[in-house]
This record gives sequence, C-alpha cells and structure tokens, in this order.
Amino acid sequence: MFNYNPLECLPSSAELPDSDDTPVDSELQILIPNLLLAILSAIWSHRDDWYFGINMGIYYEPSQNAIVPDGFLSLGVERFISENGRSSYVLWEEDNIPPTLVLEIVSQTYNGEYEQKKTDYAEL
Repeated sequence: MFNYNPLECLPSSAELPDSDDTPVDSELQILIPNLLLAILSAIWSHRDDWYFGINMGIYYEPSQNAIVPDGFLSLGVERFISENGRSSYVLWEEDNIPPTLVLEIVSQTYNGEYEQKKTDYAEL
C-alpha cells in the first residue's frame, strides 16, 4: 500500500531563496532588530524555545514568495536547529508556528509598509 504524505512534497529551506535581494535603505533597519536580538539573548539566555530572525524570508505557503520583515520573533520553536542556522523561516519546517511579533521599520522610500506588508503579516 502506498502512503502519501503531502508534507514530503514541499520544498525545504535549502531549496528556497533566502533573500529578496532588497538592500536596506536606513541604518535603523539594521540597528533596531539587532538591538532587540541582543536584549532577547540577554534576558532569555536560559531559554531555547524562541527564535529571532533579521531580514530573513518567511515562507508560509509553498506557492507564495517569502515575506521579509526587518525582524520577527517566533516562540515555541528551537533557538538553534543546526550549526549553520536557518537560511529561511519555513512554516512547514517549524510545526506551522508563525511569528508572534513582526518588526518592520518604515523605509524612507515607499515599499508598501502601510498597505501590503501589513496585510501580509496579518494573514501570516
């Protein structure tokens, strides 16, 4: 008998692009997420059940492009998954645990932060 598991047909994080190749246009887009990561690392140093990604693609549907926030926090996932870390945050590899917090620093150039990205994050 043949057992079909649709999850085995989904692309892995190694097979998906890990960047949208969009350069940051403000120093704050780097400083604020890194500051938040440093704070979380200090106060949650004893915890291994959280992950904070910076400028990393989040894949929530195999047929959709990744959304790439300036930072995001997921609770209930492993902090470290391998020595190479994550190249992307792929929901079907993370027990379908979406980010709890998404951080978007509004760009000086219009990138849809007020409309499309807000909608994308709400759907996520």
